[in-house]
Amino acid sequence: MFLTFSYTLSVIIFFLSSSPCIFATRPLINPESKTTAQQSYSHYKWNNIESLTHAMRGSHVKGLSELKSYLHHFGYLLSENTNFTNIFDTPLESGITRFQSKLGLSVTGKLDLDTLSQIAMPRCGVPDTVSTFTLHGTQRYVYFTGKPRWARAMPMILTYAFSPEYMIKYLSFSDIKDVFRRAFSRWSSVIPVSFKETDDYGYADIRIGFYSGEHGDSEPFDGVLGVLAHSFSPESGKFHLDAAETWAVDFKLEKSPVAFDLESVATHEIGHLLGLAHSPVKEAVMYPSLKPREKKLDLKVDDIRGVQALYGSNPNFTIASLSESDISTNQAINNFRSRSFTIWMISCILLFVLLT
Repeated sequence: MFLTFSYTLSVIIFFLSSSPCIFATRPLINPESKTTAQQSYSHYKWNNIESLTHAMRGSHVKGLSELKSYLHHFGYLLSENTNFTNIFDTPLESGITRFQSKLGLSVTGKLDLDTLSQIAMPRCGVPDTVSTFTLHGTQRYVYFTGKPRWARAMPMILTYAFSPEYMIKYLSFSDIKDVFRRAFSRWSSVIPVSFKETDDYGYADIRIGFYSGEHGDSEPFDGVLGVLAHSFSPESGKFHLDAAETWAVDFKLEKSPVAFDLESVATHEIGHLLGLAHSPVKEAVMYPSLKPREKKLDLKVDDIRGVQALYGSNPNFTIASLSESDISTNQAINNFRSRSFTIWMISCILLFVLLT
């Protein structure tokens, strides 16, 4: 009996070891993928946010007034009175529900860990709740109110320039320019809009600079690990990044655990400059938050369909191949999970038979 059990157990172990681990299955990652994440973020910026996990309707908890200010700033707390208290009231619960629904979280109306982690994550400074395109009842790409776009003849050429005063010194100007050139080309590859750098900052369509704190647009930056950047809807052209953050063009060279990928943020903010607001699709470039040391560069179907609805498609680009690629990846993930689950079930059944 012991020999039979040992042999059977060996077979089970062989099946399990010859298959990828099934207990913490993750999506299959393309080796060339541009999306990576390596850092926990729950303790950033909001140092005492964990204390809010016990808050419930009617409770009085220190820190809720700051949370209300956050939700109000990003469009979730619909109140004209900004003299916020530390009481967990009905408007706060409604604001939390809107926040959870918008950002793809479980809608509970409670300050669970997932919700607080999302709140604590560094993000873009542009508010979230604006006009939304709906497809079969599902929220997709999002526009600013009024659906503004650049009104130019097609094919369109927009110029951009860097501030001669407000730049960061620890990155070379040539590296910064290369980053933005790639970020702009990512969008121009899918729409009939091209971007041209100019030295004439005062007359450029898009004006880029790194600023600290209050910088004249009524949207002050809040320092390290808060709002990373903001830009404005067409045809403002203002593109501001928080100079207090640690910006990186190469994580192999920049070792800081709180560094942010400049190209990922640039790609996101250009979407705003073109007229896209924040997407509820977590994989999309236009999702509002970004973790330290995370790269998020590749435009997803949601990003592309949204910007093409504003400007049309680049004649050299077809979205069909990208859609098929996404579908193939999802099918591969589902097939992998199905196979892994089958092996796990067989193993459990065999062990149950042998041990009873």
